[in-house]
Amino acid sequence: MSRSPETVPGATPAGESLVDRLAIAREMDAARASLHELLAGADAADLRRPSDGTRWTNEQLLFHMVFGFHVVRVLLPLVRLVSRLPAPVGRGWAALLNFTTRPFHVINYWGSVAAARVFDHARMGSLADRTTAALKRQLDREPEEALHRGMPFPTGWDPYFGFMSLADVYRYPARHFEHHRRQLTLAAAAPKRPAG
Repeated sequence: MSRSPETVPGATPAGESLVDRLAIAREMDAARASLHELLAGADAADLRRPSDGTRWTNEQLLFHMVFGFHVVRVLLPLVRLVSRLPAPVGRGWAALLNFTTRPFHVINYWGSVAAARVFDHARMGSLADRTTAALKRQLDREPEEALHRGMPFPTGWDPYFGFMSLADVYRYPARHFEHHRRQLTLAAAAPKRPAG
């Protein structure tokens, strides 16, 4: 049986595998490095070009990708709290949020459009640096048991949402980043082809 990359052999108080914090940190660092590469290789015309499969320009989508890391910093206290409450509370919260899916997507779209004017290509790299550094410090401080507790998230909001442990939430921004990276129409975002 294959083991997921976020766990390593070992025992927790609940008898589950230990969370591989180093693997999660490496995923964050890889996304951050990819962002800097994309920003360095993009000119003004690249950034204004529409992305593929979203209504955002490349610059707006890049901000949205960075914002995924910032959102996690806000979600962490919520997950720590709700994961300690009776399960129906978390299910009810997720169901309530699912009813707001349409307005969420509208706010999500316009929020990135507006915010990319402030945190544009010249500023979003440093924002990503600060945010990933803060997330890695928080991850290092998390009690092992807390990383295994979780809560349901509204599945209508994001394809990666569902029941997520705290460890899953830490892994989310790198997955979200990679998902949207494939929608960029920047030359630097094109998949690398094997030589030969």
